[in-house]
Amino acid sequence: MSVNSAEQAPLLEVVLTKRGRTKISYAAELLSDDGTRIVVRAPFAGEAVRDFGFVRFEPGDVFTEFYWRDRWYAVMEVRDPAGTLKGWYCDIARPATLTDGRLVVEDLDLDLWRSADGTDVRRLDEDEFAESGITRSDPEAAASAVAALEELEDLVRGGGFDDLLR
Repeated sequence: MSVNSAEQAPLLEVVLTKRGRTKISYAAELLSDDGTRIVVRAPFAGEAVRDFGFVRFEPGDVFTEFYWRDRWYAVMEVRDPAGTLKGWYCDIARPATLTDGRLVVEDLDLDLWRSADGTDVRRLDEDEFAESGITRSDPEAAASAVAALEELEDLVRGGGFDDLLR
């Protein structure tokens, strides 16, 4: 399903969970759903600036978010209110589920950042992943998460990342 720009995009509730608890939920416009990949757009859901040192997420920023039902990651394109690209924040997560207007994604603590110009690529939160205990509690999920991070980093550094988002 693709939404015509002249039509009002339907709203979904995006629910990000972590270790069985809701971390954040927010409304997002459904841009497309081809049965495998779901694309939504939403304003920055935080109330305060999130300064990571290498990028700031601020009220007014717009996130175009790409989720897959068959991949262990999600990619968020981040733009400022004027439309200038800041970069892509990639969450390693279990494959997304969409049921009754709720898009649910389970965050697995690993993240990847790619700046708009592609010169800054960095892995994030590997310490949180190690401390989460997932390698003991769910070794298969842990292995899938690590493989997804490797795959994404290869796409970002070696090409193919843009094709992923088309």
